[in-house]
Amino acid sequence: MQAFPKNIVPLPQDFYDQPTLELANALLGCLLVKETNEGITAGYIVETEAYLGPNDKAAHSFNNRRTARTEVMFHRSGLAYTYQMHTHCLFNVVSGGEGRPEAVLIRALEPQYGIEVMKIRRGMEKNIGLTNGPGKLTKSLGITMEDYGRLLSHPPLYIANGFSPESKSVGKRIGIENSGEARDYPWRFWVTNNKYVSRHQKSE
Repeated sequence: MQAFPKNIVPLPQDFYDQPTLELANALLGCLLVKETNEGITAGYIVETEAYLGPNDKAAHSFNNRRTARTEVMFHRSGLAYTYQMHTHCLFNVVSGGEGRPEAVLIRALEPQYGIEVMKIRRGMEKNIGLTNGPGKLTKSLGITMEDYGRLLSHPPLYIANGFSPESKSVGKRIGIENSGEARDYPWRFWVTNNKYVSRHQKSE
């Protein structure tokens, strides 16, 4: 098992202060880390989706919808927005800044550290399939609804520098067919040809 390096540190708070579409692109290649009693698990972000709040029909905060679930999106960038979908917990990075409820959904990771812990959590033997989807990656890393509102510039849940992808692709978001014209916005970003991306499609 590859040991988690001691020199990995969280990205600074100001990393999250960039526009949401730029952040969704910049997160590709970054390392998502979760520290738990079972150990440290981490993977490189290889797929994201941007949700631009009030004017985005696919966003939970469309029309400035403010509920107990979306409340964290109205606060500072760089917070964790977790929500439950069916039996899965999904993880987002709050963006847009105070009063602008936007977020970036983390859709897929390339597993890197704590892979044996991930396999136990998922009941799997192969690396492929551990983290190639938004619900899969949270279960593998131990991200739960208890992480709602966490500041991502500090442990136990944080994002650190990783690698610089040679090529990135852009296309339509997934699973938002009932969101009118928003379903066609090219706000999904992924590392080109990475085998851990949740769904491969042609770039826009």
